[in-house]
Amino acid sequence: MTATLPPRGLADRLTILFWRRPNVLLALLLAPPLVWLGVVYVGSLVALLLQSFYSIDEFSGLIVREPTLKTYAELLRPSNFDVIVRTLLMSAAVTIASVILAFPIAYMAARYARGRWKAVFYLGIMLPLWSSYLVKVYAWKLILAKEGILTWVAGATHTQFLIDAALALPGIGGNSLSTSFIGTFLVFTYVWLPFMILPMQASLERVPASMLEASADLGATPAQTFRTVTLPLALPGILAGSIFTFSLTMGDYIIPQIIGTSANFIGMAVYKLQGTAGNIPLAAAFAVVPIVIMLIYLTLAKRAGAFDAL
Repeated sequence: MTATLPPRGLADRLTILFWRRPNVLLALLLAPPLVWLGVVYVGSLVALLLQSFYSIDEFSGLIVREPTLKTYAELLRPSNFDVIVRTLLMSAAVTIASVILAFPIAYMAARYARGRWKAVFYLGIMLPLWSSYLVKVYAWKLILAKEGILTWVAGATHTQFLIDAALALPGIGGNSLSTSFIGTFLVFTYVWLPFMILPMQASLERVPASMLEASADLGATPAQTFRTVTLPLALPGILAGSIFTFSLTMGDYIIPQIIGTSANFIGMAVYKLQGTAGNIPLAAAFAVVPIVIMLIYLTLAKRAGAFDAL
């Protein structure tokens, strides 16, 4: 007597198909995010690139949809080129300051923090990221204002002359910290510092303690050990953190609008040109600049092993 199996439904047939051909299941799982990425991200970049090759008619103000390099040539005008240089200098300064501030914090966490103290470290680094970005920026505006808490502390400790000396510096000074490049630099550094600490700490944790001990046994001083062992092994984490701080500073347009002078950065220029000015091609050309810079930077960072620390 032969047993009769019930007819297989669609779910059973699909299960057998996916079991026999796992690549089909993988393709179905990856298709939706890849389509989304291709349409929304890559599609927007392609549209941006195409817009940057158009130009604006100087008389009518309308977009001339004919391929030209005229818009890119406008980036070399002194007013526009200053925006690019200013942004790059600020991004570099914020990155260097973040490395200097983050390294001792990351080193202490990687070498000495254990158990509960490591949890406290992660909580202290992550906690500022949980608060609103705008709230933090406006809080810093109040702190750095002429009548703010920093000025009050400086007056109480008789160190107001230090703030006055900093504000008197040509090029970066101003009437108050909240209306100077110094204030913009301080807020940028504060906001992006966690993005430097975390990859640097992960990189330092991978440095074997035995290598430091071997260096000391061979007669190296702590400074020599740091220069020849710790720093080279921590370099991927430094480069990984610099990717975040440099790129985030280049593209940000909110902090320079709230803190600092009225001088433009690339993010602000893109925001104004595509908004009130209506110059979409020039805004697109400005937006291409940080993309090209970051592609070059990422290529160099990858060769140096920066992605190993991510």
